[in-house]
Amino acid sequence: MTQIRRVVCFAIAALALLLGTTVARAADPIRIGFSIELTGPLAAVGKTGLLAFQIWAEDVNKKGGLLGRKVELVYYDDQGNPSNVPGIYTKLIEIDKVDLLISSYGTNLVAPAMPIVMQKNRLFFGLFALGVNEPFHYPKYFSMLVFGPDPKPTFSKGWFDIALKQNPKPETVALVTADAEFARRRPREHQEIGTQDRLRSRLPADDGRLHTHCPGRAGGQSRPGLCRVIPA
Repeated sequence: MTQIRRVVCFAIAALALLLGTTVARAADPIRIGFSIELTGPLAAVGKTGLLAFQIWAEDVNKKGGLLGRKVELVYYDDQGNPSNVPGIYTKLIEIDKVDLLISSYGTNLVAPAMPIVMQKNRLFFGLFALGVNEPFHYPKYFSMLVFGPDPKPTFSKGWFDIALKQNPKPETVALVTADAEFARRRPREHQEIGTQDRLRSRLPADDGRLHTHCPGRAGGQSRPGLCRVIPA
């Protein structure tokens, strides 16, 4: 809840600057809009996140609100499905007329909101998204998940560093993820593309050589794919 509190407080500070030239009645609430996973595979994350938002809003409103105005949360269940996100954010902007937009959880659900937000020229805060603004450099997007100037390899670097320190060292190291927006935003040179399930694995480089067949364990057969071999 602390992370969400920081994001919302920072967002409200930015919103205050944007509203500085706008005359708003004190009776009008500040409307904060977002999609969230209340059902589906990420429901546990969404429900706890929504509870944190609600606790924050209730606490702020008891203290008189923000900028002399009450806070109102406007949200819809995206079911953890990226295809639901564009319609939700279009509605939040065009129908609900929210003042501030915050994303759903994770790269797969933040990325599909970006074209809508950019088209409408709206301020947007992303929660736990990896490099979604890298292709666009949209100046009104702010991320709470900061990995520095090169976020894609930075995200998995610690994982590979730990794997390579194991004893005995593995012949190959792979991180397997679903073929979704998050996986596609990882470095292409760390990919192994599966043939059936379209899974992608991320492997660190050894001598820069790419191999078309990945070795199995001792005495085993090689398997088709694209990988980098880490000598034992």
